Amino acid sequence: MTVIDPETETGTGWVPEAGEAGDETENMPLSLRLSIADALTLGNATCGFMAVYFTTTGILIPHLTGSDESGGMARHSAATAVILMLCAAVFDLFDGLVARKLRSSPMGAELDNLSDLISFGLAPAYFVLVYGLVESDAHQRFSVVAAVVVLLAVVLRLARFSCVTVRDGMFQGMPSPFGALTVVSIVLLELPFVPTLLAIVGVAWLMVSRVEYPKPRGVLAVAMLSWIVSAMALLAAWAFDAPGGQLLLQTGCALQVVTGAVIPLFATARRVNTFRDNRREARAAQLP
Repeated sequence: MTVIDPETETGTGWVPEAGEAGDETENMPLSLRLSIADALTLGNATCGFMAVYFTTTGILIPHLTGSDESGGMARHSAATAVILMLCAAVFDLFDGLVARKLRSSPMGAELDNLSDLISFGLAPAYFVLVYGLVESDAHQRFSVVAAVVVLLAVVLRLARFSCVTVRDGMFQGMPSPFGALTVVSIVLLELPFVPTLLAIVGVAWLMVSRVEYPKPRGVLAVAMLSWIVSAMALLAAWAFDAPGGQLLLQTGCALQVVTGAVIPLFATARRVNTFRDNRREARAAQLP
C-alpha cells in the first residue's frame, strides 16, 4: 500500500523550479559535448561508410545484376570508393593535429577508434571481398578469408593502440590508414590472385606486428598530405580514362606497396644496429 503525503501532492504534478532547467544544461557531462576534432573524426567515419556504399552500388550490384558491361571492377565507382578512403585519411590526420592544438572531448579517443574501424577496417576489407566476387580469376572463399583477416587485423591494431604505450613519435605496427591504402593499392594493381592474396595477408600481419612506424608530424605530415592529394589525382585520371591514366595509377599503387614493404626493413635494420651498439657499449663497460 502506497502512502501519499498530502503536503507534497499537487493537482498539476511536479513542476521544476525556475533555474533548474538551466542547471541541467550547464551540468551536461563534458563527454556529450563535441569538439572540432570530434567533428573531423565523424567526417572520417562518414567517408568510410560512403566508400562501402559506392563499392556496393557501383561495383557489386551491377555485377550481380549483369548490368556491368565492362566486367570486373568498375572504374568510376572503385575510384570514388578509394578517394573517399583517402578523404577519411585526411580527416584522421587533421583531427589529431586539431586535438593537440585546441582540445578534444573525453570521448575523442573512442570516436577516433570507432571511425578508424569503419574507414580503415570495414571499407578496405569490404573492397577486398567485392574484388573476390567480381574478378574472374579470384576465388570467393579465399577472398572472404583475406577480407576477414584485414578486418580483424585492424580491430586488434586499434585495440592494442588503446592500451599499449610506445615511445613518443612512433606507432607499433603499420598504422591502419596506411595499411588500408596499401591493401587497396594491392587490389588496384590487378596482379594474379595468389600474389594479391599473399600481399594482402602480409599487410594485415604488418598492422599487428611490433614494427615501428613514425607518426605523421611536421614535415612527414606534409609529405603524407601531398601523397594523398597526388593519389586522388591519379585515381581521377584513371577513372576518366585519361591518356596514361592506367600506367600512372599502377605506378602510384606500386610506390604505396613498396613504401609499406621498405619501412619495416629500415625499422629492422635500425633495431639490429641499436642492439649491436648496446652490446658494444656493454662489452666496453666490462673492460678494466
